[in-house]
Amino acid sequence: MDKLHIAVLFGGTSEEHPVSVKSAREVAAHLDPDRYRPCYIGITKAGAWRLCDAPAPGWEDGDHRPAVLSPDRAAPGLLVLDDGKYESVRIDAVLPVLHGRHGEDGAIQGLLELSGIPYAGCDIQSSALCMDKSLAYTVARAAGIATPRFWTVRGEGDVDPGALPYPVFVKPARSGSSFGVTKVHAEDELAEAVATARRYDAKVLIEEAVHGSEIGCAVLGDGADLVTGECDRIALSHGFFRIHQEDAPETGSENSTPIVPADIPDAARDLVRDTAKAVYRALGCGGLARVDMFLTDDGRAVLNEVNTMPGMTSYSRYPRMMAAAGLPLADVLDRMISLALGKDR
Repeated sequence: MDKLHIAVLFGGTSEEHPVSVKSAREVAAHLDPDRYRPCYIGITKAGAWRLCDAPAPGWEDGDHRPAVLSPDRAAPGLLVLDDGKYESVRIDAVLPVLHGRHGEDGAIQGLLELSGIPYAGCDIQSSALCMDKSLAYTVARAAGIATPRFWTVRGEGDVDPGALPYPVFVKPARSGSSFGVTKVHAEDELAEAVATARRYDAKVLIEEAVHGSEIGCAVLGDGADLVTGECDRIALSHGFFRIHQEDAPETGSENSTPIVPADIPDAARDLVRDTAKAVYRALGCGGLARVDMFLTDDGRAVLNEVNTMPGMTSYSRYPRMMAAAGLPLADVLDRMISLALGKDR
């Protein structure tokens, strides 16, 4: 059987560029060489596309040829540029291992739709919807799923500090990995928190703090055929969960420890899994996603956020949850690619 030609996109222009590179390295280490012939396209922080041998350290500094995906369905594939000429390279499917802006917001998915090349993960609509937390909350609420109370601040708009039920979380509406997030305990802290969030997005979300355990659920599949990993629980020693904010996250967090499987009752585990599937379907997700929730003391599962291309690093939550359920990363990647090839976009 011929090997499938898989293009792995990584890097990107968002603040999550370093996480994407680490995710791509883990993907590279677990793609079955007997089934796949991968090529690696690194997107620099400045937005330049480069064909790389691997997502190895220093890839941005090497003498790599420019490469782009052809948006022409009549000539699909990878166009590699060299001395004013281009070479067309066959691509059977794309793994867009990109996080955050231009990776999970529908932008790269739009280019891939134009190209006609199958790709893993959520489509344009669900990617854009999940990236904007306020829109995701609105749709989830309409489907009967609990969400925090929230307020949005657009542009240079403002909100009455005296009208909020402190504590609240202030965050960019369309960002990830806890960048720009502040927990606000009093009115006099609000303005600075909004300014911090605006460094990452012009649209700011303010949401009421939910008292409960932070729980995650990994979901894989399409439609009615969904697989979930073991749930995890984030055990905090202090503060709040700020993923990927440490200087060396591989060595662990200074205030949090993921417990997999989550140390919660079986009934609560079933509730979290059922809620994750309901969220996944309500928001139109496909391929994979990680659904984060709060499990409250009174037994409710409250949506926190949905990551449509969760981290795949050695310390990331999604692969750990799937591995705990008996699906190692190599098997997850196989299923992601199979799902991509079977989709009719």
